[in-house]
Amino acid sequence: MARTITARRKAAVTAAVLAVGALALTSCSGNGDGGSADGTVEMTLWQNSTTGPGQEFWKDAIAAFEAENENVKISMQSVQNEDMDGKLQTALNAGDPPDIFLQRGGGKMAAMVQAGQLMDLTDLIGDTAKEEISEGSFKAETYQDKVWAMPLAVLPSGFWYSSDLFTQAGITEAPATVEDLEGVVDQLKAAGIAPIALGAKDAWPAAHWFYNFALRECSPETIEKTGDSKDFSDECWLKSAEDLADFAELQPFNEGYLTTSAQQGAGSSAGLIANHQAGMELMGAWNPGVIASLTPDEQPLPDLAWFPFPELSGGEGEPGSIMGGVDGYSCSAKAPKECADFLNFLASAEQQEAYYKAFNAPPVNSVAQEAVEEEYLQEVLAAYNKAPFVSQWLDTVLGQNVGNALNVAVVDLLAGKSTPEQMIKSVSDAAKKG
Repeated sequence: MARTITARRKAAVTAAVLAVGALALTSCSGNGDGGSADGTVEMTLWQNSTTGPGQEFWKDAIAAFEAENENVKISMQSVQNEDMDGKLQTALNAGDPPDIFLQRGGGKMAAMVQAGQLMDLTDLIGDTAKEEISEGSFKAETYQDKVWAMPLAVLPSGFWYSSDLFTQAGITEAPATVEDLEGVVDQLKAAGIAPIALGAKDAWPAAHWFYNFALRECSPETIEKTGDSKDFSDECWLKSAEDLADFAELQPFNEGYLTTSAQQGAGSSAGLIANHQAGMELMGAWNPGVIASLTPDEQPLPDLAWFPFPELSGGEGEPGSIMGGVDGYSCSAKAPKECADFLNFLASAEQQEAYYKAFNAPPVNSVAQEAVEEEYLQEVLAAYNKAPFVSQWLDTVLGQNVGNALNVAVVDLLAGKSTPEQMIKSVSDAAKKG
């Protein structure tokens, strides 16, 4: 979802093509109405859940929608989250995109709108969806006063940690400030526990650290302005890079973090949390489901807990602000009208509750949110709902080219290949190239 869910993100392609019902997977996008000679409307769906309950959610949702709409057939392709953006952009540029697909939002969505690649959903959103999904969530999928995606998941960033390991290290409360976090790192180290799991091989998890420091150092106005201008001259950006470099000097991350993946296998950063090999991980709210899929019994981690990114003194960010936000699904510009019907179906309370149970992540539908039982997800929703400012992931805000350059630059900084000044310069240079 990462960013969606799945959870966000960048390794080898593991795309699996699944047949739904008796329909063989064929490309049927780009035909304007998706219709066939016998009146059947065929649509393709790309989503980023490749295993487990998440995969079942999509198959069940498709089957339920097809049962209510006998003339509609939807074929699903599962694309590894890390490969979604590149594969989707290639399909869009080739004029043969899926009809329905994961939407990150931000600058990436704006570029699709500018290229005429998305269906305008503004007048196609159902009354129930408007009533049960907050205006703020729709705002995340809005560009030029029009809605281009149906919001489906609330996925803010924060720390997912093992309360058992924290207790073992003598930590009695979650850190409220960055200074507190540094102390927690020391306590975990003293107890022989790797403090923080980080899958820097995939780049974006490492970049999440810079994003969150920037959220504390930069004002909301600066972050939003930079999203449009791609101008990193405000000193808060350099301060954020310096904050990260200073924090990295504590050696807080797992051994080999530069070659550790984020979400694939027991040795990934999520796997280290799932198997009590590290104390905590900074990640989006899709992480509980990923962690659950990597525990020995493939069940939710019993001692999992959450806290928001700590506050930082002296910065211009508004306390309580959260990085992350909303993932949604878009229809391609030439998708049949039934695409919007399917998105409204996915946004219903019933389907959103099923989504929550499958992914162990917060649903965007307010009625479905009432079914959330886990304390850590309740805390995520509470923090999200009261946040004075919510920023989408910075690589999403900045668009694919500049966003990818930023992610790589953060890894170079952590690897000791550049300084904070060189990091900001490299991102600025990428922005000038467009």
